[in-house]
Amino acid sequence: MEKAAGRPSKKARRTSADSGGLAALALRLSNKFSDSKEHEDQNIMFSPLSIYTALGLLAAGARGDTLDEILAVLGATSRDEVAGVMRLDARKEINRWVAKATKKLIIITSVLPRGSVHRDTRLVLTNAIYFKGKWDNAFSKSRTRDHTFHRLDGSTVQVPFMEGSSRDKYFVADRDGFKVLKLPYKKAAKSGGGARYSMCIFLPTARDGLRSLADKMASGTPGFLFDNLPNWSSEVKLRLPKFKLSFFCSMKKVLKGLGLRAAFSEGADLSDMVEEDSSGNTVRLRVDDVFHRAVVEVNEEGTEAAASTAMTLVFLCASEPVDFVADHPFAFYIVEEVSRSVVFAGHVLDPSETE
Repeated sequence: MEKAAGRPSKKARRTSADSGGLAALALRLSNKFSDSKEHEDQNIMFSPLSIYTALGLLAAGARGDTLDEILAVLGATSRDEVAGVMRLDARKEINRWVAKATKKLIIITSVLPRGSVHRDTRLVLTNAIYFKGKWDNAFSKSRTRDHTFHRLDGSTVQVPFMEGSSRDKYFVADRDGFKVLKLPYKKAAKSGGGARYSMCIFLPTARDGLRSLADKMASGTPGFLFDNLPNWSSEVKLRLPKFKLSFFCSMKKVLKGLGLRAAFSEGADLSDMVEEDSSGNTVRLRVDDVFHRAVVEVNEEGTEAAASTAMTLVFLCASEPVDFVADHPFAFYIVEEVSRSVVFAGHVLDPSETE
């Protein structure tokens, strides 16, 4: 890696998202959330792309070990230009911006909780992402029926399941210990270059196998997710629950668990994040916390999802055709296949819960 003295100036910096690093981060975060005591037996929903972008912005102002750790988590070299000053009343302004950017979905009304912005807060890096896609082959509402979904603890719940038409073909693959379903979205008229979005569902063979599958995916190769997607369609029995999930968390512990520690410590080197003060002294900063909020709704017509990540910084001193019946916990990923980007990800443990 190049030495700090040889890095580009702030004005020359740009961000380069690495699709392999993004996919690997998505799987590692899924596994961390799944293993976390805080989110045990809880539906998970997050946007790897939103989190990756926030960390990329942080990398733009980092140096030394702090930058090395961020890049290790990202799995890519990231550069961008960032600067700003924080006002104490900025929390509401940022939350209003997030609500507008995510089309004012009822769950994404805010990303910064009370107390997250205080007198020592110097800077907040925030992004928001919104997605709405219609299925290439929409499900018929008349075919939706209640069926049994098996929870991880062995209990069951009755929830509405969408059912595929016998006239349609679906992308399903049978792998070692799990099945994969790929549901393409209609291509947007203005997509130009040919972006191709899909929802990809990884269903473990065992009803209680989601955590083992998450471990397998996280410890596999960076291309595990995309390498296991089905490439051909066939006539299969398809049954998938409708679900609506919302998720909010502080990501500080999760990111530290992935190896990002220096940025939160007194040894943080974010000296390229802001300009020197009027006396020529460097303003020293560290990351205080990282907040993430996401929501997704999947129904017969398609998918609507939104997410926002806010990072607060403070002064340093402060195969064969197989049926696919998703009647037990599964993992899902909304991906763009051309760039191999993972836009949203989550685990469905109980589709009857809305929050």
